[in-house]
Amino acid sequence: MKVDAKQKPIGKETGKESGKVPGKAAEEPKLPMGQRVQREVIAWFWVGLAFLLINGTIGQARVIPSGSMENTLLIGDHLIMSRVGYDAGVPFTNWHVSLWRDPKRQQIVIFKPPFAPDQPDYVKRVIGLPGDTVDIHDGAVWINGQKLSEDYTLGRSEPGEEKLPFKVPSKCYFVMGDNRLNSFDSRFWGCVPRNDIIGTPVMIYMSLAVGQDAWEPGQIRQRFLAYANAFIHPGTVRWRRLFRLF
Repeated sequence: MKVDAKQKPIGKETGKESGKVPGKAAEEPKLPMGQRVQREVIAWFWVGLAFLLINGTIGQARVIPSGSMENTLLIGDHLIMSRVGYDAGVPFTNWHVSLWRDPKRQQIVIFKPPFAPDQPDYVKRVIGLPGDTVDIHDGAVWINGQKLSEDYTLGRSEPGEEKLPFKVPSKCYFVMGDNRLNSFDSRFWGCVPRNDIIGTPVMIYMSLAVGQDAWEPGQIRQRFLAYANAFIHPGTVRWRRLFRLF
């Protein structure tokens, strides 16, 4: 009698034939505690490094501490800022380098204040581009002799301390806050060099109706209490502003 080669031999179990227990994966050798700790440390190191690189070159978070951009940006708005094409830097340091993109007129930008680079970043709107002549009179802004159409401002546009008309130098930008009666901007301290512009806001990811003191630099306790209060009292969250894009 011929036996089919594919037929299983009678009386033998597949697992026993190969000497292996079916369904049981080979156990990995247990590593000493020191090696396991070393692996974890290395893994978290790479995670942290990736976060720092992303945070330094792609995007960062910012919070609005003042009303200078009302009603476009409110106190307590939390922004995601894009640095793509504008700037690259090392997180938690002042080292950065400008990239290839330049801001456009009426675009909101985030920059290091040229008069005090160690202060927190400023958020304003670009009004004058390099080579423009900026003038302010009759409650409005005039660019190269033409009145600028602005439907985002709060209050009349009034001159500051800078001499007008103002000729914007090369590689420099004239910026103003949308809240024209409550904004410390280029009308008082001049234009922003291109090298000081680090990015532009792309989205509001959180907005809390909390007083200005909570968002001032160094107010860690007040900021923690603001977040805790929002968790307990969700009514302090401006839900309609969440995920608003620019």
